[in-house]
Amino acid sequence: MSEPTHAIRRTQRSFSPIWIVPIVAVLIGAWMLYDNLSRLGSTITLTVETAEGIEAGKTLIKTRNVEMGKIEKVSLSKDLKSAVLVARMSPQAEEMLTKDTQFWVEKPRIGLEGVSGLGTVLSGAYIQLLPGKSTEPEDEFTVLENPPIAAADAPGLRVNLTSHVGSSVRIGDSVSYQGYTVGRVEDSRFDPEKREMHHRLYIQSPYEMLVTTNTRFWTASGIDVSLDSQGFNVSMGSLESLVSGGITFGVANNSAAGSQAKENADYVLFNDEKSAQEGHYDDYLDYVLLVDDTVRGLTNNAPVEYRGVRIGTVISVPWNFSAPQPDSLSRFAIPVLIRIEPQRLDSDESQRIDLKAWATRLDKMVDYGMRATLKSGNLLTGALFVDLNFYKDAEPFKPISFAEVKVFPTISAGFAQIELKVSNLLDKLTNLNVEPVIASLDKTLVSTQQTMDKVNSIAASVDQLLADPAIGKMPNSVDATMRQLRDTLNGFAPDSQGYNELTQTLSRLEKLMQDMQPVIRTLSDQPNALLFNKTLTEDPQPRAKP
Repeated sequence: MSEPTHAIRRTQRSFSPIWIVPIVAVLIGAWMLYDNLSRLGSTITLTVETAEGIEAGKTLIKTRNVEMGKIEKVSLSKDLKSAVLVARMSPQAEEMLTKDTQFWVEKPRIGLEGVSGLGTVLSGAYIQLLPGKSTEPEDEFTVLENPPIAAADAPGLRVNLTSHVGSSVRIGDSVSYQGYTVGRVEDSRFDPEKREMHHRLYIQSPYEMLVTTNTRFWTASGIDVSLDSQGFNVSMGSLESLVSGGITFGVANNSAAGSQAKENADYVLFNDEKSAQEGHYDDYLDYVLLVDDTVRGLTNNAPVEYRGVRIGTVISVPWNFSAPQPDSLSRFAIPVLIRIEPQRLDSDESQRIDLKAWATRLDKMVDYGMRATLKSGNLLTGALFVDLNFYKDAEPFKPISFAEVKVFPTISAGFAQIELKVSNLLDKLTNLNVEPVIASLDKTLVSTQQTMDKVNSIAASVDQLLADPAIGKMPNSVDATMRQLRDTLNGFAPDSQGYNELTQTLSRLEKLMQDMQPVIRTLSDQPNALLFNKTLTEDPQPRAKP
């Protein structure tokens, strides 16, 4: 009998269609997640002084009015001095997030340039993004308080100014050339260590060609009032400079135009146009004046002139007052530091000056009699300046130094020199022996008194004589005598009888004189002719010499 066979049953599992739905849902969700993450872009951190008008999830980041991101989180910094914004940027903005990219809050602003940001009144404030030119990526930025004057890649020129005097220049102030606005002030900051102001200017294209190597910048106050030897002068700038000030520039009158300036060139900001015309010079020679006269009226920045031409500047009055004085001085002098600036005599300020040659030249001038004096520059204000000139009677000068600076010889002038001459005159008068002169003068006065007494006596006698009645009758006698003389002269008039008789008598006298001429000639030749007969003389005969 055979064994029974058992049938083996195999179960076959097939894929159920129901699983397709969750798999597709998972794939779709993964794709949506990937798509969402790929569109989010990177996150950046913005630091702003205040988060006024900024809301998380609402405030946008734009450039050219195109959305580039959104603020996701607003919080305070750890030091509680600023607000920290976390923004999610779009992938399109990845290339814009470089080191020199700038951000600022766009909101309504009212300034001298006009009204801006009015569109944010209804839509709310947003953050403006300005791409930079750098290729170095960055994810942390500081939001600017004010919009930049121009984009970093804007055509034009940027220069840096340094000011050692206080000024009211602010960001956004105008930069003008001959009254026309050609740029703006991009940045202004104060360096407390060096105690100087730094300004950055943007000159828009095509006006960058106006800025050259010899250009000088100065602050524009709007109204400039000056009183000089030419009279009273008032000049007024534009209305914008009158309200807020600004900066203007130009080339000095005695300077060449120079070559075009380079990007980020450094210049000095002067306080006014007069200071800019005088200029700032890097090549100079320092000297000390040991002044014996008063320095009242001499101030810092006073001119140093040679025959009316400015060649330097007074730096400090007094200077290093406590330093020991040279032994050659007879009395304590006031030290004054001056600066000789040879570049003032050269039209091209970019060229370097040979200071050693100038020092040698000045030493020779000192040997020839050049001296420094203080002279009055303005009678109204009493301001003084230093004048360099040659003096024939100047005493020889031996080179000395004061506080390791060469001393330039001085000589008294003006009222001090007049005072010295008066003092010398008084000394001479004191040394004169005036006693004999006074004694002789006394005798002269006595003789003069006696003479005056005699004159007074004669005058009294004349008065007494004139008072005599007989003298009073003399005019009548004189009149009678004059009448008789006139009558006598009338008798000899040309038609009178006396005149005719006198004429006839003179005629007979003339005839008689003619008749007597032979007799007189005979008596002249022979005086005894009246007693003896006249003898005729023979003519002399010449004889030969034996």
